[in-house]
Amino acid sequence: MLSTSLRRSLILCIASIAMCSNSAADEPKKEVQTNGRFTRTIEVKQDLKYLLFLPKDYDPERAEGWPMILFLHGAGERGNDLSRVKVHGPPKQAETDRDFPFVLVSPQCPEGKTWDVSELNGLLDQAITEHNIDTNRIYLTGLSMGGYGTWSLGIANPERFAAIVPICGGGERLSILLADEAKKVILMKLPVWAFHGGKDPVVPMEETERMIDALERMGTKNAKLTIHPDAGHDSWTQTYEDPEFYPWLLKQTRSR
Repeated sequence: MLSTSLRRSLILCIASIAMCSNSAADEPKKEVQTNGRFTRTIEVKQDLKYLLFLPKDYDPERAEGWPMILFLHGAGERGNDLSRVKVHGPPKQAETDRDFPFVLVSPQCPEGKTWDVSELNGLLDQAITEHNIDTNRIYLTGLSMGGYGTWSLGIANPERFAAIVPICGGGERLSILLADEAKKVILMKLPVWAFHGGKDPVVPMEETERMIDALERMGTKNAKLTIHPDAGHDSWTQTYEDPEFYPWLLKQTRSR
């Protein structure tokens, strides 16, 4: 048997432990994680130099407006010298053909960058504001890096264009397949004429083929692909010199 003094000590110890337990239970729970918030305002500067061509009979007051081409060059024409933009495609033709029937806007991508959808949309907004543009006849085309840019901008904003013509480029196929239903409806109506060289050593022909395949899986009937079987990466010269190319563009309207 425990002695009286030992039993008294044990009772005091148990009472002390109980008091400590009750005291701990009464204390407010200390939070392990605290709330926080991050906020900042960022200003983004967008700056693109571009070439502008106006048809010789351009009339800023003409009721129906003027058809417009937005042309995106390839990686080799990047930089700070706008004369480099004139070496291929529509700007090359407009330089010597005063009968070229389009308002032509040809931006230059800065060195080390690629085409940015937000910047291009801003440029397009400015062109429409400053010039007499028929917004139902705006066409988008580009080659190589500009072909990629054409796919990106055309898929992101199909509602802005009457037709797109990507040349030896590619894009994110899933951006087509995962588009929301409203955008799919517009994409299905958007005329797409893609071109590629059958012997392209820079951008594989499959890049264009898989984009057309994605559009066809979605159900479009307005996408077509032309392969120039003997062309390398430069499939754009043959494309833009095709006598059917520009007349085909002019037949396409957004209202259709």
